[in-house]
Amino acid sequence: METKEFEFKGFAMNGFIALFIEIAIIALSVWGFIAFANGQLATPFLAVIGLLLATFLPIGFRKLEPNEAMVMLFFGKYRGTFTKTGFHWVNFLMTSKKVSLRARNLNPDNIKVNDKTGNPIMIGQILVWKLKDTYKAMFEIDSQTMAGGSAGNAATVSVSNRMRAFESFIQVQSDAALREVAGMYAYDENEAEAGELTLRSGGSEINEVLLSKLNERLAMSGLEVLEARINYLAYSPEIAAVMLRRQQAAAIISAREKIVEGAVSMVKMALDKLKDEGVVELDEERKASMVSNLMVVLCADESAQPVVNTGSLY
Repeated sequence: METKEFEFKGFAMNGFIALFIEIAIIALSVWGFIAFANGQLATPFLAVIGLLLATFLPIGFRKLEPNEAMVMLFFGKYRGTFTKTGFHWVNFLMTSKKVSLRARNLNPDNIKVNDKTGNPIMIGQILVWKLKDTYKAMFEIDSQTMAGGSAGNAATVSVSNRMRAFESFIQVQSDAALREVAGMYAYDENEAEAGELTLRSGGSEINEVLLSKLNERLAMSGLEVLEARINYLAYSPEIAAVMLRRQQAAAIISAREKIVEGAVSMVKMALDKLKDEGVVELDEERKASMVSNLMVVLCADESAQPVVNTGSLY
């Protein structure tokens, strides 16, 4: 999006030089009044002018720390963004609105959304954001009202209130973006098609999509999200117990498949060993009985109880 922001090009001077001039004007004004009182001057006009200047000049003093900026206005007209750090003096008729350009964290509350398949889930995110375009942030969105100020008392709005207003705007937009992203994917592989990206398995890919959606929504506000990550993901409480039982059932089935696969391999190995080493000759019926007993022993949840056979099988 095109920006209207530009660097402040108005008159500005070193604040310490301006402070020295201020002190000099005060001294000359005092001398002028004393000289007028002693009859050395016919009129105190210059002293009065000097006193008025000394009264209004301090309004122009400005101080900026690193990664701070001031939006400069001349009777409501945008005159640029002042970013030079240090102590400066500018035209005292100009008003300024200070903002912070430092990166900030935002950890909104977890929200309930529906995933692609319609399951209610709880999802949360954590963001790192900063102010990128001061003009858009100050004039494209109603940050002044959100910060608790108005056009008439803009100077009374603190930097912290102004930044909280930006944070509030980001929080609303981030909730909307998170709902949109969550609705694009299934919660896990049990609900998705084979090879499809899911919220649980997506990882960095899901975070990149979330970051892109967020910055699309924030482009008009002059705010930029540097990093966005999903930091909480779970089924909603009303279906969590059911989904847990389903996951447990899937895990049990998977484990049983592994157990049966291993048991068949062990039974085959046992029969082959007995045959190759000539330990015992087994007919088909005895083989079937042995296979049945071994499968019961190997696949059972509890330990086998041995039975000693002292007689013939028949």
